[in-house]
Amino acid sequence: MRHLLSTEQLSLESAIQILDTAQEMSAVGEREIKKLPALRGRTVVNLFFEDSTRTRISFEAAAKRLSADVINFSAKGSSVSKGESLKDTAQTLEAMSADAVVIRHWASGAPAQLANSGWIDAAVINAGDGTHAHPTQALLDAFTMRAHWSKIQGTASVGADLAGMRVLIVGDVLHSRVARSNVWLLRTLGAHVTLVAPPTLLPVGVEHWPCEVSYDLDAALETGVDAVMMLRVQAERMNASFFPSTREYARRWGFDDARLAKLDALNLKDTIIMHPGPMNRGLEISSAAADSPRSTVLAQVRNGVSVRMAALYLLLSGEMRENPAPAAPAQPLTSHTLPLVKDPS
Repeated sequence: MRHLLSTEQLSLESAIQILDTAQEMSAVGEREIKKLPALRGRTVVNLFFEDSTRTRISFEAAAKRLSADVINFSAKGSSVSKGESLKDTAQTLEAMSADAVVIRHWASGAPAQLANSGWIDAAVINAGDGTHAHPTQALLDAFTMRAHWSKIQGTASVGADLAGMRVLIVGDVLHSRVARSNVWLLRTLGAHVTLVAPPTLLPVGVEHWPCEVSYDLDAALETGVDAVMMLRVQAERMNASFFPSTREYARRWGFDDARLAKLDALNLKDTIIMHPGPMNRGLEISSAAADSPRSTVLAQVRNGVSVRMAALYLLLSGEMRENPAPAAPAQPLTSHTLPLVKDPS
């Protein structure tokens, strides 16, 4: 696989390969020297046309831990603000011999255009495009879920999928690239996904997605759930009134203190609460829920570096599996199959 543009294109074997490699990479963050020589001499460009904190810093940390040279490009203060096109920017990066381009763009489809246009000879990783996709966010979410699911199942996480796990994705699905990427990836990994949102915040055609749809958060919780992923209400993308008021939204679709207590009442002692960030506390999630022992918000941030290290490593080393034989079982990666995951000393 040359690029990572969406989760819809990932096979089960490829998804597990990335998650297993990320598990190997996670050990790097626990060492005194948090560096590998795997991408020494390679250049990774972070090309961000939209504001970002977590994703940009996460990709920068991932590339640097792999010893790559990193160039951070922001549209603000660059020639883009003077009218430079994506093609011109791409050709500038090509002249700099970039090996990988991590792109976030406000327009859905921009990463795919960059990857398929022939403007640049580099691996392209989609770091979020419009309301379309955010594959590495979905992968880090799945990595977080897999660690939890394996723990409560009492099984090893390496090589494992999410078969049998029940996941709710709640909130502003209409404007969420995170929701779209998670639905496809979690379904590939075997999880059962239910979207919960007001009808006005569900996209046209959602009935064709590989998931169920509910409008009632309390009813969805009562059916039993292993993970609840709350989505940020993306007010900056809204050009109309999608719900009566923020107070009404928080009451019906926010994960408040009462719903946190309800998990205990329903004996859902192992249910985790997730959020891709940034959070609107008091709107889609209460502070008590965000800071509770059930919350995986900080773990998601930490896991994001490992997952992005895995994506960069596999793409730039040419080891990302493509068109796998359906009958071939996924082989877990170990230090024997990934020899670069060692102390550089």
